[in-house]
Amino acid sequence: MDKKNKRIAWAITGSGHFLKESIDIINSLNNIDLFLSRAGEEVLKWYGYKLSDFKKKKIKIFKDVTASSAPVSLFYEDIYKVLIVSPATSNTVAQMAYGFSDNLITNIFAQAGKCKVHSIILACDTEPVVITPAPGKMVTVYPREIDLENYELLKKFKNTDVVRNVDELEKIIKKWH
Repeated sequence: MDKKNKRIAWAITGSGHFLKESIDIINSLNNIDLFLSRAGEEVLKWYGYKLSDFKKKKIKIFKDVTASSAPVSLFYEDIYKVLIVSPATSNTVAQMAYGFSDNLITNIFAQAGKCKVHSIILACDTEPVVITPAPGKMVTVYPREIDLENYELLKKFKNTDVVRNVDELEKIIKKWH
């Protein structure tokens, strides 16, 4: 399949940090398949996003509901030009950095790598202090040293860009869209 006609696989994990910005970017793009972790699906609801709104935009939605993460087989079909995980929680970043693939999001990341589909990860915990929206208010969080180390470890993966903010994410997406 021609790269121009390939789809974007976009995964959302359970973070409110960068969620609005991620949704805004998703809504500006075409040919998106949305992959939701169980926590990602919960967080969308907490922040007032409805899955029906994505469906109206013809976005296919895949949820983390099977033990074998059945939607990973789509990566074998050569239909994706890129995988974007945004926002990516520190838990997801840690699992990806250490090669775990035990849920939908970490499994599609592993399969993207095995199928040579480029991955872009917008990690949430990349700075010693993060000011982020929680439902109804802003909060300050202090990522742990291990969170920052896992972010650095994931940045070493081949065929993977790990970014720390929306500006970096948008710049890299332009190369792929």
